[in-house]
Amino acid sequence: MTRFLVRRLLSAALTLFAVSVLSFLMFFALPRDPVTGMCPKNCNPERLERVRQELGLNDPLIAQYAGYMKGIVTGRDLGSAQGGRCDAPCLGWSYVSNEAVTDSIARVLPVTLSIVIPAAILWLLLGVGLGMVSALRRGTWLDRAAIGFSLTGASLQLYFVGAVLLIVFVYNLRLLPVPSYTSLLDDPLRWASGLVLAWVALAFLFSAIYARLSRAQMLETLSEDFVRTARAKGLAKPAVYGRHALRAAITPVVTIAGLDVGGALGGTVITETTFGLNGMGRLAVDAVRSGDLPTIMATVLIAAIFVVLANMVVDLLYAAIDPRVRLR
Repeated sequence: MTRFLVRRLLSAALTLFAVSVLSFLMFFALPRDPVTGMCPKNCNPERLERVRQELGLNDPLIAQYAGYMKGIVTGRDLGSAQGGRCDAPCLGWSYVSNEAVTDSIARVLPVTLSIVIPAAILWLLLGVGLGMVSALRRGTWLDRAAIGFSLTGASLQLYFVGAVLLIVFVYNLRLLPVPSYTSLLDDPLRWASGLVLAWVALAFLFSAIYARLSRAQMLETLSEDFVRTARAKGLAKPAVYGRHALRAAITPVVTIAGLDVGGALGGTVITETTFGLNGMGRLAVDAVRSGDLPTIMATVLIAAIFVVLANMVVDLLYAAIDPRVRLR
């Protein structure tokens, strides 16, 4: 198990290193000059050169990358053009919003976490539950209803479902307030009421995919020899379905869940736009539109971190579900 964990940690570290290098090189590949973005239109060449010197853009590329990574670990001095000292983890200075990128992300990251984590719990419970019931009740009205739910969810788009939920529950029935974000620690009830429509929309669409996948996997597993052997031994249905069949059928679901959750934590752009919430997705889109290169780099790096962490969790769950994985 220790060797398994070490291999996964090394793989994650190499992946993040590669992403950090690529995102840093993107800073120089894009045509927009950060100095002209920071400096007013009436800046003379001397002023532009002074700002470029403070940014360290005249240093060798390797030295700039080392300074960037050092800032993430220990913080760094950004110079007067970028607000002075930037404490770790320092992801640079946004010359569009005129603040540290870390502050911008700290403001919007709780919004994305509050959207994705509860929604993921809902779509996993609903999707896997429907898939298992559909497989165990194959051919019944429950199976047909679950299939119909899956086809409906797979056919709709998030912006359409979100618009319908807003029209019905906010503007017509007035059962819920306009979606907004309030800190969970400040007011849990307001936090939930302001985000519940986003949770429902995401859970409805994602659970449809998980219901179809879970049903297919469960039907395949129920026809395996070890399940028939468990039945022949006289084991109770909960033991056969829960301890044996479900454990084997859940593996592909865990894989997809890790990728979906990791990707969503990097920014749910459509969800945040549909419900008017300012999260990581909106921040990334606004940064691209305004050419805010430090913020673009930071959002790419953070999205990669979430994906890598999600895959590490998937690997650990794999090892718990199937001990043979630890030997690979």
